[in-house]
Amino acid sequence: MNLYAIRAIYLFELARTWRTLLQSIATPVISTSLYFVVFGSAIGSSMAQVHGVSYGAFIVPGLIMLALLTESISNASFGIYMPRYAGTIYEVLSAPISPLEIVIGYVGAAATKSVILGVVILLTARLFVDFEIAHPVWMLAYLLLTAFTFSLFGFIVGLWADGWEKLQVVPALIVTPLTFLGGAFYSISMLPELWQTITLFNPVVYLISAFRWTFYGVADVNVALSFAMTGVFLVACLAVVSWMFRTGYRLKN
Repeated sequence: MNLYAIRAIYLFELARTWRTLLQSIATPVISTSLYFVVFGSAIGSSMAQVHGVSYGAFIVPGLIMLALLTESISNASFGIYMPRYAGTIYEVLSAPISPLEIVIGYVGAAATKSVILGVVILLTARLFVDFEIAHPVWMLAYLLLTAFTFSLFGFIVGLWADGWEKLQVVPALIVTPLTFLGGAFYSISMLPELWQTITLFNPVVYLISAFRWTFYGVADVNVALSFAMTGVFLVACLAVVSWMFRTGYRLKN
């Protein structure tokens, strides 16, 4: 394992965060704060508790997951797309570093940035609502698992995209709508029975449900199933990345 190469890629990608601090950290935090003001204060004040939890506290896991998914994909996809766009990816590919080490460097940095953002949003939420974390170890573990999984997915998007516009297609037009429809701001038990069944085909439901369970011990779907589906998606992403490096898809042409 070439730890020096991994460290070089990892630190270079993290350094980009501090150069774009306003976009990387401040903008998502401000956007999340507005959600708390609008949903938590304005709407939440007129709503009863959801599963025994105040509405303002109930939406905290959903807001963190919304930011985590979009930022993980965006950070990782931009991180690998830039070397392709600038042509420096060939220097990385010709260096004495394996595909696994390349993935660890880029994906690890993207996941780290997403986890930092998630923690910042969690601390910001304390300024607006009171909440408790029932399973802090599981919360941190699932936060790391989700960040790494979707950073890996973002890495795939960055290799697949052949233009700047495509980098925003998945996070903006797919992940964000699925998150809004996946129980980020409500419990799916509040929906009519037909729509509850339809919602179960939304994979983001399982992510938000499991993450909310780590906070309050309540979930819309089976927690073990949620963890299992996240693990399956992680394995699928690893398989796709392996195929991309093996065939040179969008890397060597």
